[in-house]
Amino acid sequence: GDVQYFIGVQLDGTEHVRDAAEKEGVMLIKKTAENIDEAAKELPDANLRLEDLWANHSKVVLPKPHMKDSASWRAIQKVCEGGENIDLKHFRPVKPLGSGDTGSVHLVELLNTGEYFAMKAMDKSVMLNRNKVHRATAERQILDMLDHPFLPTLYASFQTKTHICLITDYYPGGELFLLLDRQPLKVLREDAVRFYAAEVVIALEYLHCQGIIYRDLKPENILLHRDGHISLTDFDLSCLTSCRPQVFLPEEGNKKSRRKSRSSPIFFAEPMRASNSFVGTEEYIAPEIITGAGHTSAVDWWALGTYLLH
Repeated sequence: GDVQYFIGVQLDGTEHVRDAAEKEGVMLIKKTAENIDEAAKELPDANLRLEDLWANHSKVVLPKPHMKDSASWRAIQKVCEGGENIDLKHFRPVKPLGSGDTGSVHLVELLNTGEYFAMKAMDKSVMLNRNKVHRATAERQILDMLDHPFLPTLYASFQTKTHICLITDYYPGGELFLLLDRQPLKVLREDAVRFYAAEVVIALEYLHCQGIIYRDLKPENILLHRDGHISLTDFDLSCLTSCRPQVFLPEEGNKKSRRKSRSSPIFFAEPMRASNSFVGTEEYIAPEIITGAGHTSAVDWWALGTYLLH
């Protein structure tokens, strides 16, 4: 194919090259090449037309088994059954919910239904200028994979001339961070911490099983349902790779030891590809992200420990 990027690696050639130094140089070149390869994958394809960059956001979203019978999905499906594709004209803006570096989140109502959603609108020009196109594409792809009570449901995605939009659940309970801020001494009781931690662990386990490294766990990204249960949100820093879940059976002993232990099988799921990207929120970043040594889904468990401490 056509050459799109030319990248060179320079080494200090003034020293006498010993065998050990030569091996170190080879290792450095290989490691640098791996990092460059990963970074290059995040650049938009130079052969794509501008409108093709956003094509993924115009795909129809189909309901998943867990939420397909909810009132929100029934309202969305009713519009689609009328032969229309969901877009901006179907929603009434209610109020802003928050903003970030590439766009904003608004509370919107699906017209004439009384059903409320969160609409994340991202500015196309800002994402192009900041090389965030791949992150927006990955976030949409990840949201479309999710079907879990502690994770958001994607109901629709579409684009306008200036923005791409994601329609997901609205969480009237707000951020866990704000709940924490309202507590005496800014801390939760231990039983409440155990409750929220257990639900976060279940959500992370599901993500890892799907091959998703979350990479941005913090109280601001944990939202509360009306009934008090949690949902992890904001997947623009997440990494999507592959995963091969495994089940480890307990070792069989004699009958007496089996009766005493009664060990259960262990289900193990860890996303396979390591990443070198420097991402996350500074208080929650794991050491391997800072050193650039490459990180796996273990960074989510580090962030969980920091979250528990907070």
